[in-house]
Amino acid sequence: MELPGLGEHCSERSCKQLDFLPLKCDACGEVFCKDHIRYDDHKCSSAYKKNVQVPVCPLCNVPVPVQKGEIPDIVVGAHMDKDCKYNPAQQKQKIFTNKCLKPGCKRKEMMKVTCEQCGGNFCIKHRHPLDHDCKGSSHPTSKA
Repeated sequence: MELPGLGEHCSERSCKQLDFLPLKCDACGEVFCKDHIRYDDHKCSSAYKKNVQVPVCPLCNVPVPVQKGEIPDIVVGAHMDKDCKYNPAQQKQKIFTNKCLKPGCKRKEMMKVTCEQCGGNFCIKHRHPLDHDCKGSSHPTSKA
């Protein structure tokens, strides 16, 4: 005995399987079998409506808020055109910029290391007055 009114055919063009327990896609509203219910399996064109992930700008690494129904690619593109705080010069900033003033030394440090007596900027190796022939005081003393 056949029951022709029972079940529905899968909406996927390549499948069309008669399924007695069909599943309805919550994004596009079409009916699919268990093999094609996932958004990726039936290439759902409305999947972006259910996507709750927050896209991140690839330039400034800031989350970009997307309202329901908006396409994330378009919103991120608009952010990049208007609100993006990306500064390409910031990417190329040098970290080691404090050059040692000791003649012959080419070392650079991340932070300034100033001599208390002469006020010069030196590397860690030459930071003490005795190590850089300090001329700031009449008698160089070391606090080490």
